Amino acid sequence: MLLAASMALVGSNVGLGKAIVAHVPILLFALLRFAIAIVCLSPWYRPARMRRVSRREWFNLFLQAFFGTFLFTLLMLGGVRLTSAMSAGVITSTIPATVAILSWLVLRERLSRRTVLSVLLAVAGIAVLNIARGGQQGGTGSDALLGNLMVMGAVVCESIYVILSKRLTQTLAAIEICAYTHLIGGLLMLPLGLVPLLDFDAGAVPLHVWAMVLWYALSASVFSFWLWMKGIRHVPAQLAGVFTSVLPIAAALYGIVFLGETPGWAHGVALVCVLAGIALASWPSRLARAAAARTDSHGESAGIESGHGTTVQSRGR
Repeated sequence: MLLAASMALVGSNVGLGKAIVAHVPILLFALLRFAIAIVCLSPWYRPARMRRVSRREWFNLFLQAFFGTFLFTLLMLGGVRLTSAMSAGVITSTIPATVAILSWLVLRERLSRRTVLSVLLAVAGIAVLNIARGGQQGGTGSDALLGNLMVMGAVVCESIYVILSKRLTQTLAAIEICAYTHLIGGLLMLPLGLVPLLDFDAGAVPLHVWAMVLWYALSASVFSFWLWMKGIRHVPAQLAGVFTSVLPIAAALYGIVFLGETPGWAHGVALVCVLAGIALASWPSRLARAAAARTDSHGESAGIESGHGTTVQSRGR
């Protein structure tokens, strides 16, 4: 339930971000999101602990912040402004497949046949979505296609964040990585986020939109991260990835119920492809289930759960 709740928050944030950027400039909203997160994560900015972080770790943290928080936020918010929340949710749910490809390219990790098939299903789903959007006449179709490409860029940035976290999780706690990357991301966003303030009328923004800004920052950087970390302790690593299927469903429901979006055949086909790929890659094999059963019988299940640490890193986006 905790993992499902975490993914529901992440999915609903896709639609929530689309609603917010209709009233608040993207750069200003991004800066506010970082500022709120930094305040909430301030207990982890302990000077004595931060001084023990090596230069190499700070370099990796900077790369994570640049790709996984700064660039990810700009591409995601810019993308959802142009495309539908349903499309963005489906595209975002391909993060596991993108991580698998980058792990193969960068870390030389072997791809199993099930993982390859999962990646192909995810690619097929995104292709259907973009072909359908690209075939629309007029500016709406081209804008949606550009939005989809921007969201896909955000997915690549998030996947780079996950890959880089494989190194840092060996020496830094997950919550510290989250805190430090948000701090660096906030500093990167500061000069850009101040520009819209020159001609921005805060009084013209409805009060409920400011409440949405606050909730978005808290749920994206704190709540979803905490729920995932708590839930992963009680679920085998191989099964945890299945819960990412909640993300596109939550995004689609938010788009339909709150944004008045109408699902089309392309959304259905893409959603089925992506969910099938997630289930195929995440569902434990017969050998994995047998190994897990043997390990549980010896009271060592904690070791299995700890193997999903890098996925934990991708939850607080």
